[in-house]
Amino acid sequence: MSVEALLARARARGLRVCTAESCTGGMVAAALTDIAGSSDVVECGFVTYSNAAKQQMLGIQAATLAAHGAVSEEVAAEMAEGALAHSAADIAVSITGIAGPGGSEFKPEGRVCFGVAAKGAQTRTETIEFGALGRDKVREAARDHALDCLDKAASRSDQ
Repeated sequence: MSVEALLARARARGLRVCTAESCTGGMVAAALTDIAGSSDVVECGFVTYSNAAKQQMLGIQAATLAAHGAVSEEVAAEMAEGALAHSAADIAVSITGIAGPGGSEFKPEGRVCFGVAAKGAQTRTETIEFGALGRDKVREAARDHALDCLDKAASRSDQ
């Protein structure tokens, strides 16, 4: 999957996209906007590294954070839905994870949760265990997976 192909698919369908990123710190938005002419597809990007930013900028519920933690599919879903609600985009992808170093027995390094929200469609979430690849490689793998998620969403017939 190339970013150019993703942008072309979204453009052909008249879709605007946005990102809600935590552990990738804007890498997905940067990959999209590295392509000249992407402004007709890319609406915006939210970098919400702290829990406070997730709550203030995306409307993440304190109860969701308390019950599941920031690295969870529940928070990833709320991030994607919040990005959609706080923008004029048609599709939003979210990323929250533990790039490393570190992690815990319950949330190990390399665990990244993704959400995809689209107007008129059910929000989808998934967790990928990239493993302890090192911070840079986990972040790159998460960026690439999020771009793939956007590409799939732009290709779906229910968008």
